[in-house]
Amino acid sequence: MTTVESIRKISDIRKVEIYLAKTNPRDLLLFTLGTNCGLRISDIVALNVGDVRNKTHIQIKEKKTGKYKKFPINSKLKPMFEEYIKGKCSGDALFESRYHNRLDRYSAYRIIRRACKRAGLQEKVGTHTLRKTFGYHYYKKYKDIAMLQKIFNHSDPEVTLRYIGIEQDQIDKSYTNFIL
Repeated sequence: MTTVESIRKISDIRKVEIYLAKTNPRDLLLFTLGTNCGLRISDIVALNVGDVRNKTHIQIKEKKTGKYKKFPINSKLKPMFEEYIKGKCSGDALFESRYHNRLDRYSAYRIIRRACKRAGLQEKVGTHTLRKTFGYHYYKKYKDIAMLQKIFNHSDPEVTLRYIGIEQDQIDKSYTNFIL
């Protein structure tokens, strides 16, 4: 299994968003939701229209951990959801394939890989890139590893730091600044 990376440059995130805005609103919403909430792809593709319609928060039971999670829908996602779900039934899958089945993890993987490649990104990407990107930028903005650990339901802060690639950044910086 290949380890994927976060998208560290905001400009690269915007490149992917611009590409997806031109190609498919579903895929843009998938990418934007993933980078703005930190959910695993299995939890994202399990969402139904009713989970976001007229809601201020998304509430789920995580598939991997079985833990309850609740978080607010931010101001970027709210209008995207409103536009995207027009005319859909609350029981419909939020993300459907072109055959009107629920989008699966592998299809989401192909969508994310293709979009990042076509946007010119060089990182090793996959669906987990979305979660790692959320974590990396959350940490860079707030420097609150304890809160990020809680958001991710990680058992240890070291796991969270390693997960988002900060631990290696700190090692590199310490080596760079250590000169005898």
